[in-house]
Amino acid sequence: MPFNLKNRHFLTLRDFTPAEIQFMLETAKNYKDLKYAGVPHRVLEGKNIALIFEKPSTRTRTAFTVACIDLGAHPEYLGKGDIQLGKKESVEDTAKVLGRMFDGIEFRGFKHETVELLAKYAGVPVWNGLTDKYHPTQILADFLTIQEKLGRLKGVKLVYCGDGRNNMANSLMVGSAKMGLHFVIAAPSHLVPDDELVQYCKNVAQETGAIIEITEDIQNAVVGADAIYTDVWVSMGEEDKFEERIQLLKPYQVTMDLFRRTGKTESIFLHCLPAFHDLETQVGKEVYEKWGLKEMEVSDEVFRSHHSVVFDQAENRMHTIKAVMALTLQ
Repeated sequence: MPFNLKNRHFLTLRDFTPAEIQFMLETAKNYKDLKYAGVPHRVLEGKNIALIFEKPSTRTRTAFTVACIDLGAHPEYLGKGDIQLGKKESVEDTAKVLGRMFDGIEFRGFKHETVELLAKYAGVPVWNGLTDKYHPTQILADFLTIQEKLGRLKGVKLVYCGDGRNNMANSLMVGSAKMGLHFVIAAPSHLVPDDELVQYCKNVAQETGAIIEITEDIQNAVVGADAIYTDVWVSMGEEDKFEERIQLLKPYQVTMDLFRRTGKTESIFLHCLPAFHDLETQVGKEVYEKWGLKEMEVSDEVFRSHHSVVFDQAENRMHTIKAVMALTLQ
């Protein structure tokens, strides 16, 4: 059944029911079908959208921009140097100004409190394009991809390997609890989500049939996995931690040997990108020169294998973001 999400903010999947999340995924699939068929769907004609970026991005920026244009809206990119957010003007004052000029606001940045303040004062829908705590638009793209490749969400065993206390691990755990997945974080014991979030997810799981597990044992964690997920070992703003994270997380690198331990030939590999899987980037070359590591969180063999669906995920950012904007603005 349809749901009325008009004027709702999209800050974290904690704010939505499983049925509402499924409705967003179905809407995204519908928009994807329309896009592939070349059928116009300019349902936001005349709307103006502010895209605030404290952190740069390839997928989030392009996905929001193309989604806006496809829906008939006008996107306005506001980078770190384009507005006075938090410098000469408070977040509250900025929100009140932008809310009078734009119909919706996307924010991608550091503190989750910033997007919460924007939502509190803007008076228009605000969407979280990434903060230090959550990355909900990515999870919608991930789950749409899993549904397309595996035919379901409920009961899928999804194993996240690596830094288990970042925004991706947090958001995947919330989404998995809501949608009934068997979600496992395989990470060092001090790189896991905070206790409050873990308990929240386990409480939700009791209602949805999800399973939430956290372990240091990556070898056993991946047995029976339908999907393996990883992310960069060092998040933006933590570039001074490369040596520490390499030492901690090298045992959690996703390799083909790890995939063989799933016992499933058709298990899939997911990554929110960018990925350090070769020496074709400046960062990759610097890491190799300093620490002799040609690949970090995932091997090039896995990244380029039939298991990998990372570019399907990247495309699905656009379709799911389109659904979020349309449903909250129409």
